[in-house]
Amino acid sequence: MLAKIEYFQLARALATHAGTRQAVVAQNVANADTPGYKARDTVSFADTLAAQAGGFGLRSTRAGHLHGATGPAAPAIVETGRQNDPNGNGVTIEEETLKAVEVKRQHDRALAIYRSGLNVLRASLGKG
Repeated sequence: MLAKIEYFQLARALATHAGTRQAVVAQNVANADTPGYKARDTVSFADTLAAQAGGFGLRSTRAGHLHGATGPAAPAIVETGRQNDPNGNGVTIEEETLKAVEVKRQHDRALAIYRSGLNVLRASLGKG
């Protein structure tokens, strides 16, 4: 039931984006000493959502409806293109730590949105 409510789809997409970005940050940290490794990051959630077919306009709610996408697209992973070390490595541990903090905040925000939606549903059913 909750999977069909767009509000919860948005919260799920935000949490999925945070998880993907956390995995990319972890890969960057794991390869911090690898020669020639280029740091990667995901496209921001706002850009991912805006690039989706239709952006904030009409979107499909079921298969075959409006020929649109049924949910937010997966975030694109891009190289940051920086080279900080003489060995060609582009990972800075300090930047990756800051990204990890941003990811935690994004995930916490997704959970808060989800909880808020559940509270609204409970209140509308007279159980909150």
